[in-house]
Amino acid sequence: MAQLSDDCFAFGGPMMSVDDAVGLIATRVNAIADVETVALTEADGRVLAKDIAAPLPLPPFTNSAVDGYAVRNADLPQGEERAFPLDGRVAAGGAAEAPIKPGHTLRIFTGAPMPPGAGTVFMQEDVRVDDGGNMVLPPGLKPGANVRPAGEDIPLGQVALCAGQRLRPQHVALAAAFGMTSLDVVRRIRVAVFSTGDELALPGALRGASQLFDSNRVMLIAMLRRLGCEVSDLGILRDDRVSLAEGLKQVAGQHDLILTTGGVSTGEEDHVRAAVDDIGRLVLWRMAIKPGRPVAMGIIDGTPLIGLPGNPVASFVTFVHVVRPTVLALAGSLPEPIVPIPVRAAFTYKKKEGRREYVRVFLRKAEDGALEVTKFPREGAGLLSSLVETDGLVELGEAVTRVEPGHSVGFLSYANLI
Repeated sequence: MAQLSDDCFAFGGPMMSVDDAVGLIATRVNAIADVETVALTEADGRVLAKDIAAPLPLPPFTNSAVDGYAVRNADLPQGEERAFPLDGRVAAGGAAEAPIKPGHTLRIFTGAPMPPGAGTVFMQEDVRVDDGGNMVLPPGLKPGANVRPAGEDIPLGQVALCAGQRLRPQHVALAAAFGMTSLDVVRRIRVAVFSTGDELALPGALRGASQLFDSNRVMLIAMLRRLGCEVSDLGILRDDRVSLAEGLKQVAGQHDLILTTGGVSTGEEDHVRAAVDDIGRLVLWRMAIKPGRPVAMGIIDGTPLIGLPGNPVASFVTFVHVVRPTVLALAGSLPEPIVPIPVRAAFTYKKKEGRREYVRVFLRKAEDGALEVTKFPREGAGLLSSLVETDGLVELGEAVTRVEPGHSVGFLSYANLI
């Protein structure tokens, strides 16, 4: 399990910026060391534990990049077209029976190994057949054209996949191209998740007249699983300081991270802060972010705890900027910065200086072909519909105070946030 010091997340400032939060996590969270071997077909989404150097060059042999006709470099037509007798063929998966003869050409297909002596391939659409059955090749082609040399993609011994890489389908494909069937990866991060609050009811259970069905926990579990985590769903803990402390203490030693939602503000019925103080150390972050200012982080028996706001939009936004980098840091993942895409604003908006804000928006293509965004018509961090109906978030930096139609703004697609 992750073992962190009690003051790991200590921060002296009055209000933590998003960049400070991400930087603090990146520098002070220790990656777990446990490694396991998984089949290549199960490696997608996992974090690679060791560098992989190419055990063979890619491609492993020099081959044709096109369907066409191979010739020796010394025989390339100069100045005018030239007729070549056809001297056999070689298909992908086959091999030439003998070196190519001077002044001859060989029919070759994409991916087929180049015959000994051949150095250039003419594309079949550039070649014609004369009355004598010879292949007429045009002038002007450079030596080595339409040929893929051995190791052109990746040479033998080069590091092709780096430790800390969160594997995606293209990385798994590269490992398969090396002939590998399994990979060493960091074991899944174990996260305990629970909601807090007497106002919550489990979906499917009997709901009191003044209760809401708990949706945050389901959302957060889904987001964690997209990050490759192994999740323990601990349900709802009631607003009681003693029972909260007992529940947190029980799971701390069995998980790498504890994630809660709700109860992290400073109200009389927000008991997470007090419960954590009873059994560990909590640093309450007042993050300069909207939605989502009240975010708690602390340590219980060496296990980090993150407490997210209870409003679903605030919970979603702070997950992206606090929980996501924490999970990646625990897994030893290479940095995966979230980079906004510049688009054109088609709305007006005011905000306070010194705070980063995330506005829910629709993305569309304008009549002039440019991508532009329009704002969700209603405000409120409790509107789940604003996450469901929109396409992503516009990120407005600390220095921005106003957005007008036509301004360039940074767009974050929901698809790229997890």
